[in-house]
Amino acid sequence: MKKGDIIELNITDYAFEGKGIAKIQKDDNEKKYVIFVNGSYPGDTVKAELRRIKKSYAESKVTEILKPSLDRTEARCKYFGICGGCKQQDLKYEIQLKYKEEQVKDVFERIGGLKDFEILSIVPSERAFYYRNKMEFSFADKRWLFPEEINGNNEITDQNFALGLHIPRMFDKVLDINECYLQSEESTRILNFTRDFFKQKNTTIYSTKTHDGYLRNLVIKQSYHTDNLMVNLVTSKLDEQLFTKYTEELLKFEPGITTIVNNINEKKAQIAVGDYEQVFHGNGVIFDKIGQFLFRISPNSFFQTNTIQAEYLYQTALDFAEFSGNEIVYDLYSGAGTISIFVSPHVKEVYAFESVEDAVKDAHTNVELNKIANVHFEIIDLNKSFLSKTEETSTPKPDVVISDPPRAGMNPKTVNDVIALSPKKIVYVSCNPATQARDIKLFSEAGYNLIKIRPVDMFPHTYHIENVALLIKK
Repeated sequence: MKKGDIIELNITDYAFEGKGIAKIQKDDNEKKYVIFVNGSYPGDTVKAELRRIKKSYAESKVTEILKPSLDRTEARCKYFGICGGCKQQDLKYEIQLKYKEEQVKDVFERIGGLKDFEILSIVPSERAFYYRNKMEFSFADKRWLFPEEINGNNEITDQNFALGLHIPRMFDKVLDINECYLQSEESTRILNFTRDFFKQKNTTIYSTKTHDGYLRNLVIKQSYHTDNLMVNLVTSKLDEQLFTKYTEELLKFEPGITTIVNNINEKKAQIAVGDYEQVFHGNGVIFDKIGQFLFRISPNSFFQTNTIQAEYLYQTALDFAEFSGNEIVYDLYSGAGTISIFVSPHVKEVYAFESVEDAVKDAHTNVELNKIANVHFEIIDLNKSFLSKTEETSTPKPDVVISDPPRAGMNPKTVNDVIALSPKKIVYVSCNPATQARDIKLFSEAGYNLIKIRPVDMFPHTYHIENVALLIKK
């Protein structure tokens, strides 16, 4: 076999991160050789092009589906297969859930080397579509062109203006979309209005090469439990006259918008976060609820992207902890304080640790908003040892530690600090079961038993999965 070869394969298994698996016999005296096939599902017979060949495995991509799996379904979105947002939209949702649950179990047993734990059934998403409360769209001065445009005889138009989503691994080109089933129908209307408004005015788009141009990102945030709707346009500079006109016209088109904000990002980095902001309509924030608690969401603050599922996620963590009401709790990587606030009625005190200063400011606001007195926030870099800081401030030692780190997982120093604190229970919430299993293996080697885990599906049609784990000190 060599790179570029196209071979016929029967797909028998499914790997974490959404790749089908085929196994072939390379040699009579060797075990079967594994080929990962992007774009395939178990039950498929496909032709696949080999992209990468290693000694123990190969990677490939489907070029033709010869016989489709019975688990396939028709993708709803016309951009499926081009946009990288919903890679499993052509797989039946109940089958997506089955594979996610199996993959979490496999990661814990194979990577973590963990056993004798209970895996509770996955929590499905209440909504398979329209579940996101935030969408971030990008402007680009290079529109991604469809093959029929490139190969056709017609003149290609509007190729220098795009508003939509980045093509995977192409940071300079954007897929110009006019529909998306991840957020609401209002979001799609705002997207299309914004494109038409600025295109008609020949407004310039920021270039990452020349660092000139005005338009950078469109961020739409929408509450689930309230009628709040935020439009946040990220630009490279302030143009009050143009933005005032945009605000006036947008409100006529979509009067349900409750706040419109202009974030000004003067940095070269292509991020949808401004150095400062100006509010052109409303109060510049929106509010939403998780459980009984109200949260203030500013343009740059983090909030769980699937509001309904966030409540299931936090309730699972709460159920796992089985608080008596007298516990001291540490909440690591606490963000805007959502988990801290959610568990606060069930414990004595919560000490929340977070390194992002803006997130801690939001957390203080949320505590005041909900009139909570037993949650305390500290700004601490959890990529360094935080134990010494707790000793300096005479923070009481925890009975329970809740950890919800980023995808990279917990820093080894933080793991060691938690082990040194010796809490009775650890509730570990993760958006990456692989790094979660890695960290839990360290805890298990230091005297903790993994009791149970439960996956929660926050992002239908993607391979991403949240998982909650309970560890108890031996």
